[in-house]
Amino acid sequence: MTVQGFFSARTNAAASAYVMPRIAVIGRGFSGMMMAIALLKTVRFPFHLQLFDPNSSVSGGQALASGHSSEILNSRVRDLSVSAGDPDDFNQWLSSNAPFRSAVPAAIPGFLQIFVPKSIFSDYVYQRFSEAFSSRRDVAVQVRSETVFGLRRVRGGRFVVESDGAGDAPFDMVVLATGYGIADREAQAGDLVTVPTAVRARRLVSRPHTILLGSGLRVVDRLLQMRENGYTGQITIVSRRGFLPQSHTRNNADPVFPADEMPDKLSEIVRFIRRACEEAEANGQSWQSVMNGLRKHARSLWRSLPAGQKQQFNRHLRALYDSHRNRLPEALHVRLNQEMAEGNTLLRRGHFIRRTPTGLILRPAGRQETEQLYADDVIDCRCQAPDLNAPLLRSLIDAGLAVPDELGLGLAVDAAGALEVNGRSTEGLFAIGPLGLGSLPDIDLVPEIVTQAYAAAESVAERFHPQCKAV
Repeated sequence: MTVQGFFSARTNAAASAYVMPRIAVIGRGFSGMMMAIALLKTVRFPFHLQLFDPNSSVSGGQALASGHSSEILNSRVRDLSVSAGDPDDFNQWLSSNAPFRSAVPAAIPGFLQIFVPKSIFSDYVYQRFSEAFSSRRDVAVQVRSETVFGLRRVRGGRFVVESDGAGDAPFDMVVLATGYGIADREAQAGDLVTVPTAVRARRLVSRPHTILLGSGLRVVDRLLQMRENGYTGQITIVSRRGFLPQSHTRNNADPVFPADEMPDKLSEIVRFIRRACEEAEANGQSWQSVMNGLRKHARSLWRSLPAGQKQQFNRHLRALYDSHRNRLPEALHVRLNQEMAEGNTLLRRGHFIRRTPTGLILRPAGRQETEQLYADDVIDCRCQAPDLNAPLLRSLIDAGLAVPDELGLGLAVDAAGALEVNGRSTEGLFAIGPLGLGSLPDIDLVPEIVTQAYAAAESVAERFHPQCKAV
């Protein structure tokens, strides 16, 4: 589907003298849509924009997609603006939304501190995209429902996008916005797993049982939605580290952090942060405020750590850190605790080995022997790291256009998302959002993705300013 801007006479004259830059964004989840918004609002000259995604509908990404209209985002309204320099934009949008105002009690000053369903945030993002596009009569946007399986560089430093659709002219810039990478089809098919015959027979004499793999927000979302949909069976959460998301505080939790110089060793840094949390609580603040303040130091702190300490953090501390930074709204955390306290949901810590026709094989934590867990269904709710052997990413790595980050969590990028190889940026090629998580801590969070998208758009504007390339 192509949507062509309405070119004025002046724009037509400019277009006849210059070739407009061609930009491809691969992925239409939040990272992709945010990149499109940033380009439309930042790049002030005509360009062609193509959005690739195999999904026919313009939706996707963990920040936007939800099968349930009631699924709540884990970030407050104040942290979800898609407007650069205007953190109040989402709040203002909600305040001008009559149906939302009538459904939600009045808040002063507005709705900055509340949590909203993903469906509301999705409406906001797509409206801001529509507004940004409608204001640009000099831009053509094409939405393509195709799977991209490769990129290759051609003469002049441009890129050919290899997809399962028709061939196309080269692009001046390509943005990878695939979130955590190619979707895990097995995980998506969790709802469709056929109940094995042996389990069906047991169901006549025992309570239904479902196993959820993972320990993050997706696990809690799935658990609570199952209960809301009437599932009364036993649920077991299988987690390698056993850390479930912590709770937001009901207070504002404005960022605070000690002014003291940070230590340079990982073990001392952990003690420093724990002490800061204790001092904050002693002063009537919260540990959540300290974690919010830590986000401002995360990137410089990460860059200062040697590779060995980064690997140590990834092995032993990342799950604990993620459980404290990716927090649940307090009401949902109360429901989770109630589930656990009543015994309706159990948490098993251990290493998932493989699925079986009747459940899965687990190696419990601290034991060498394995155990069979019987279940009617096994649903994978883990956030998988990008598959660096997927055809698209493999094509970039093999061509020397990208390299894995030092932990193998994704691709090496700079702050603006430009792919880096041996410390040098690959011109015209970006990875926005979670693909850069090994290089940029917290780049899977909305505020950081917004900042990065605008930084990448600024790079495009600077590259082609003051006018498009001459024919």
